[in-house]
Amino acid sequence: MKTAKKGEWFQLIIPKDWNQFTIDHILREVWHGPKKLIHQLKMEKLVTVNGEQINWHKPLNSGDRFELKFFSEEEFGVIPAYFDIDVLYEDDHLLIVNKPQGMDTHPNEPSQTNTLANAVAFYLQAKGEYRRVLHIHRLDKDTTGAILFAKHSFIGAILDRMLEERQIKRTYVALVEGHIARRKATINQPIGKDRHHPTRRRISQTGQTAITHYKVLKEYKSKKCTLIQCRLDTGRTHQIRVHLSSIGHPLLGDVLYGSEASFPRQALHAIRLAFIHPLTGEKIECFAPFIDEPGIFPSEAFELINVHKDDTY
Repeated sequence: MKTAKKGEWFQLIIPKDWNQFTIDHILREVWHGPKKLIHQLKMEKLVTVNGEQINWHKPLNSGDRFELKFFSEEEFGVIPAYFDIDVLYEDDHLLIVNKPQGMDTHPNEPSQTNTLANAVAFYLQAKGEYRRVLHIHRLDKDTTGAILFAKHSFIGAILDRMLEERQIKRTYVALVEGHIARRKATINQPIGKDRHHPTRRRISQTGQTAITHYKVLKEYKSKKCTLIQCRLDTGRTHQIRVHLSSIGHPLLGDVLYGSEASFPRQALHAIRLAFIHPLTGEKIECFAPFIDEPGIFPSEAFELINVHKDDTY
């Protein structure tokens, strides 16, 4: 699909398989855009076809120039602060960044400046892109790996829905204590807050649905630990940490959930992020290398991970 950014406008040439589609159909049925933002686009006349305002129910022809005003300048929503970020993928609509350990995903209070969101704001500011920083999901402070950000509210809302509907595939690699008997399994246990601890979560039948799939990659008998690969169907706070602890195999270094304090940090890394770009139709697949921490994961971890043909374990 041929697309381009023209100043504040996103431009798309209507492909043959969209011939006779209407503006309304594209926004609601193809992109599944949020009703509120679709209404805003219509009321503020932020959509044109071949440079003109037209009836939203008029059939379009392949080759028509479809334009939407997505890129107006906005406040970042956080204080820009410099940090040398590792960008895994970027286009006009979204950004995927490899988060280091010891850094929050976003500020917990307005004055905080040492988070990945602050660093992303500085990065965009340096490029002259004044966009509200919208993280689509989070990683714990000491978890590393790929995090997805949206550059405007329309795609942000679509990506939020895609995440909820499990259309964004997230793969993690982890080192856990002990040797897991079942080589491949699904942990389907609801997670809720722990009333006795301000940050900890626990298995709770009154909690939110949480589903984690895992498979064993390799056992390290001398170190009494196992390298595993995880895939999430849901995104609850501390989900992998809680689920693995619940089966007696907490992450190495995760003292909050029962591991010994003999490891530098919790051994969890978001290694892969994959989805179909909602506006361009491209397949986006990013792999996040291990950064700044030689020795946390075995050097063979990348080679052992099989994610291309096995999204269903």
